[in-house]
Amino acid sequence: MSDASAPIGMFDSGVGGLAALIETHRLLPGEDITYIADSAWFPYGSRPPTEILDRATTITRLLVERGAKLIVVACNTATSAAVADLRERFDVPFVGTEPALKPAAQRTLAGRVALLVTPQTARGQKLAALIDRFGSEVDVRTIPAPDLAERVEAGELDAAGTRALVRSYVAAVRDCGADVLALGCTHYAFLRPMIEEEAGEGIVVIEPSAAVARQVVRVLDARRLHASRSSGGRVLYLTSGDATSFAAVRARLVVAGADVPAGADEPWTVTEEKGRARSAP
Repeated sequence: MSDASAPIGMFDSGVGGLAALIETHRLLPGEDITYIADSAWFPYGSRPPTEILDRATTITRLLVERGAKLIVVACNTATSAAVADLRERFDVPFVGTEPALKPAAQRTLAGRVALLVTPQTARGQKLAALIDRFGSEVDVRTIPAPDLAERVEAGELDAAGTRALVRSYVAAVRDCGADVLALGCTHYAFLRPMIEEEAGEGIVVIEPSAAVARQVVRVLDARRLHASRSSGGRVLYLTSGDATSFAAVRARLVVAGADVPAGADEPWTVTEEKGRARSAP
């Protein structure tokens, strides 16, 4: 049985999952959290599902070896490609990340909602199943958003090129007649203010990071795995890419107004199943 004092593990292809980390840390300030950004393999959205599954398995194994009591797959694409397999392979609870289609379907007045997603998520079977489950009574339009997550990963939250992309994708939302836009990539959470500004008052924008954090609370409750302390949780940041760059992007997110928790950066080396190695300085 897992130790309640063990950390929560969390991973994404880059900084996008920090949106879920922020919300989880806000609700559970006494929990230790180990966050892995698989930046050397970013973006997951352009990779085949088998490769994403390999990466998710490698990272989950590392988190389990570090004693994680629960693992948050803080990435829509990785959830779609890997979470079902991860639950079969590892004896640890998982919380995945999905586009907030259910609340979007509940809030629409026009009967039409839009999902802004990465190209890989748009092609995934999990999204198709989600639409079948929650979108049966509304018209769901999926809008792939190439290059948008890359802008966030580079810390270009206020760049003119980022706004141009956002404007074009919001125009597609407006053209299809949707009055609710669900953000289907964790990276997009950091662009929510810009997206809402471009969308105007006629389109409601929602994203799932707060819901992910609430699910983490529910799972810990059910398994009696809450840490005994109410504050002082430690956050560790690891990346398969360049640790200095990862820390710099986190700093830019803070400057932009994101409440990214302060934490320690640790180097890591992963020996992969195919015999290759990636390391962070």
